[in-house]
Amino acid sequence: MAAWFERNLAPGTMANLMAHLRRAADKLGKADIVKANAFYGIVKGQAADNVDRSCPLDPERLALVRDMHVRMSPRLQDAFGLRREEAMKFQPRYADRGDRIVLKASWCKGGRTRWIPVLGDGQRRLLDDARRLAGSGSLIPANRSYKRQKNVYEGETRRAGMRRMHGLRHGYAIRRYEDLTGWKAPVAGGPSQSELADDDAKTDERARRKISAELGHSRLQVVARYIGA
Repeated sequence: MAAWFERNLAPGTMANLMAHLRRAADKLGKADIVKANAFYGIVKGQAADNVDRSCPLDPERLALVRDMHVRMSPRLQDAFGLRREEAMKFQPRYADRGDRIVLKASWCKGGRTRWIPVLGDGQRRLLDDARRLAGSGSLIPANRSYKRQKNVYEGETRRAGMRRMHGLRHGYAIRRYEDLTGWKAPVAGGPSQSELADDDAKTDERARRKISAELGHSRLQVVARYIGA
C-alpha cells in the first residue's frame, strides 16, 4: 500500500494527507501515533523521480458518464491540461479566443489568469462541442453550485471506473514536451536533462518554462514531477 501511494501521489499531496491524519489523531488524544513526514519518506518539494503518472482518457469509460457537463470536463482536462476545478468552471464563450483559451483568475488555483494555445483540430472541435453544450454559461449547469457539481463529477467518474483524473494533466504535459522539443519526456523514455547537449538543454528549458506557464505553475521543479528531470 505504501508503494502505491509513493507511485501515485505527489509529495505535497501526501504531506497534506498526513496533516489531516495528524489532526484526527490529535482529536482522539493519540497525537504521538503519527510520526513526522520524514519518517515515512515524505519530503515536500523533493526532486522528480521520473515516474510516469499520466493516465489516458478512456473513451469507453467516458461514455459511461451520464451527465453531459461532467463528461465534457475530463475532455478539457486531457486536451488542455486543466485542473478539475478549471474544467468545471470553464466558460467556452469567454475562454475561446480562436488560437488560445484564456482562463479567468477566479477559475484557477492561486487566482492567476493564464492562457493555453489551441494547436490542433481536435482541440478546436472540442471547444466547439463545449460551446454548444454550455451556451453562455459554464460547465456547471445553472441549477447547480460548484460544490454540487463537484460531487456529481466524483460520483459519475467513480461509477464509470475512471481513476487518477489528475493523470490527464500529466498526459498533457508529457505530450506537450514532445511537441516542443521533438523528443520524448524523461518519464516517457526520453533523455534526462543531464544527458542533453548544450543546444538541446536550452530547448529543454524553454519547453519546461512554457509548460509551466500553461499548467499554471511558477516553479520548474513542480513541472519536473510531470515530465521528469
